Amino acid sequence: MVTFEDVVRAAQRLEGVAHRTPVVTSRTLDERLGASVFLKCENLQRVGAFKFRGAYNAIARLSPEERARGVLTYSSGNHAQAIALASRLLGVSATIVMPGNAPVAKRRATEGYGASIVSYDPAKEKREDIAERMVGESGLALIPPYDHADVIAGQGTAARELLEDVGKLDLLVVPCGGGGLLSGSALSARDLSPGCRVVGVEPEAGDDATRSFKTGVLHTVHNPSTIADGARTPYLGKLTFPLILENVDDMVTVADDDLVRSMRFVWERMKLVVEPTGVLALAAAMHGKVEVAGRRVGIILSGGNVDLAYALELFKGVRS
Repeated sequence: MVTFEDVVRAAQRLEGVAHRTPVVTSRTLDERLGASVFLKCENLQRVGAFKFRGAYNAIARLSPEERARGVLTYSSGNHAQAIALASRLLGVSATIVMPGNAPVAKRRATEGYGASIVSYDPAKEKREDIAERMVGESGLALIPPYDHADVIAGQGTAARELLEDVGKLDLLVVPCGGGGLLSGSALSARDLSPGCRVVGVEPEAGDDATRSFKTGVLHTVHNPSTIADGARTPYLGKLTFPLILENVDDMVTVADDDLVRSMRFVWERMKLVVEPTGVLALAAAMHGKVEVAGRRVGIILSGGNVDLAYALELFKGVRS
């Protein structure tokens, strides 16, 4: 099981490599919510997302023999970019299994970092099956997007930094896809801010983690239709599910329209470019899915990789 000590060791590996991203506040947001809100801006992390933390930590932990063979992952974009850049920095070759409908900006960035891409149709194939076959054929080291101990520990360093910078919180709200960021964040909160309530947030169409959390039984979802492409994961992992059950206090979902409204707010009022998945936690706070009034609230903005033309189309006719 992953522990907070693993997060601490991951932070040591990431020091001087990952950005210590800023924590941003907004008087307008505080007044609107009646709370003191602290936004951890992982949209300003290397590759534009928190995923760099876990990817670099995992590859840095590989043996020389494993690095020589190269690494493999599957991802719709942010983890792909993270593995690609971390591999380049550490002198390792990277192969990414990526859906054909992945955001163009994320695909281009992944290729720009030097990774090889294997495309697939998510309606016809499972990325895990493709990756398993490739590992058997090539001996590549598989580093999945979330269900990996070193990935979880790396992701937990974002919340660790937030709590070090702002002190104890009453509430920490975290986006959830496969649960790597949420699991690691909860570990940091439990150690550095005892009593802090930790809440994970998913898109309504991809509510597998919420149903799993509420029932204690692992649920799945197949290729959900949501603009939060980073949270289209089919299920929680063998590591992330028990960590979430043990350390997270609640799970909620938000509608895509509320994601757009929250995106528009941070773009217009805070001058921050954040993607739909990146505002999951903020949307839950802004649209009444979690009780924030009178509290010190930490929110992780998990990523900022979005096609600008697509974002402008989303904003048409929607007010923040």
